[in-house]
Amino acid sequence: MRVRGNPKGQVVRLGARLDAGTSAGVRERLHEAVESGAGDLILDLSELEMIDATGLGVLVGTHRLALDIDRRVVLRAVPPRIMRILAVTRLNRVLHVEAHTAAVA
Repeated sequence: MRVRGNPKGQVVRLGARLDAGTSAGVRERLHEAVESGAGDLILDLSELEMIDATGLGVLVGTHRLALDIDRRVVLRAVPPRIMRILAVTRLNRVLHVEAHTAAVA
């Protein structure tokens, strides 16, 4: 996971997995990014291959933390497989997904 800043917020690139084995470390880093930055927290999911319920919980928890301090979590470059999971769980209605990556294939 890599965090970098830009004028409109921060961009965090997640690795290939967001599951029970990686969620604790990812959660900590995402919460630090939310609390230490400003503007949108953009999560680049282009490399994400696998997510489970624990990983979805990390995304929702980060979203809630961001809302509490008037920030927004934005999902960018969501792979079609991950987008289908978000659609089935209806999290695509809760989490902000950039429009040009939101197509379910």
